[in-house]
Amino acid sequence: MKKVVELQKLDGYVYEISLSRPEAANAFSHALMDDLDACLEEVEASTDVRCVIIKGTGEKAFCAGADLKERQGMSDQQVIKTVHRIGQCIKRVEALEIPTIASINGVAFGGGLELALACDLRIARDDTKMGLTETSLGIIPGAGGTQRLPRLVGIGKAKEMIYSAIRISSEEAMNIGLVERVVPSSVLLEETRILASLIAKNAPLALKQAKRAIDSGINTDKETGLCIESLCYQQTIPTEDRLEGLNAFKEKRTPQYKGR
Repeated sequence: MKKVVELQKLDGYVYEISLSRPEAANAFSHALMDDLDACLEEVEASTDVRCVIIKGTGEKAFCAGADLKERQGMSDQQVIKTVHRIGQCIKRVEALEIPTIASINGVAFGGGLELALACDLRIARDDTKMGLTETSLGIIPGAGGTQRLPRLVGIGKAKEMIYSAIRISSEEAMNIGLVERVVPSSVLLEETRILASLIAKNAPLALKQAKRAIDSGINTDKETGLCIESLCYQQTIPTEDRLEGLNAFKEKRTPQYKGR
């Protein structure tokens, strides 16, 4: 059976996860979640990955959310279990120790936008739309949207988007801080890979500790956050990579980081 999520190793310590159900707008089917879990397991076990790109296949969608056709005929309990599983897949993306980038190549609605919200950074095509549209279907975001979106764009804007179920443009998404960059479709993948390469050339242990400091500190008060930052900084001091960085700077050469 053809895999509906594919993992590719690019040059320079970058991995790329592609959702590959273009005929179904890359929606979250059980098969897609099975394959995504397998890809994430491989990423988690890898010792040479420093940045992960997540993208959709095709021109239509990054991910349109849950597979509503597959959901037809499910019992209430089956629906609850399915939504919980989508949430667990998305949490697994968020829990990756290394930086992640969502390359939003098409529409991102519902669970698709929730997946993008779980990534560290988001780059979007300039002619697409995104939104948490669940209230228009009689439900609410159930895979983290009500929690991650307010933390990213603010409570008022998140409530406006969720209550109204509006679909916003890429430009508006950038204006409110939902995405970091908006680029033409023709250069989206190239721009995403360039950013991933810029990230991946840096010390992998430092990247992990920087992510940990930000993610652990953001939901605490500033003083606690500063303590977390200090502890994460201390983890980089005894590493070979830190010494390599200092030597490379002194010798005016590109550092060769080993992740140790």
